[in-house]
Amino acid sequence: MTLPTNILVPTDFSPTAERALEYGVALGAALGARIHIVHVIGLPSLGIPELGLALASVTIDGLVADGWAALGRLRDKYRDQAHVGEVVLRTGDARDEVLQVAKELGADLIVIGTHGRRWVARALLGSVAEAIVRLAPCPVLAVTAKAAP
Repeated sequence: MTLPTNILVPTDFSPTAERALEYGVALGAALGARIHIVHVIGLPSLGIPELGLALASVTIDGLVADGWAALGRLRDKYRDQAHVGEVVLRTGDARDEVLQVAKELGADLIVIGTHGRRWVARALLGSVAEAIVRLAPCPVLAVTAKAAP
């Protein structure tokens, strides 16, 4: 078994994702691994294509700018604690995009936060973490908000 050298940490900038990033950074520092951070802007389907296009054209630029700024702050915050590699921003379905970035960067571990929703909430809302665990091309470490770094 080889230890991971490329760790991908998806973030939605929530406290749970922040905890997963802290955990990933601590693990990466201990292993000498490179930490990559990805944020996916989900584009909702609004049911009215014209409205969606108008909203997207006005809003998406702001979301992208905010996303890049937040990713930059995370990179700066953790750069002295571990080797921070790529920061990636994508738009689309988070499940698909995280898996694609993992393949592109050759991630050998994904560290992802999980809210721990159960049963009906998970069935109604879906679970990005669950999909990543099931479909990832590499091992996945799911971190709860209460996990110690």
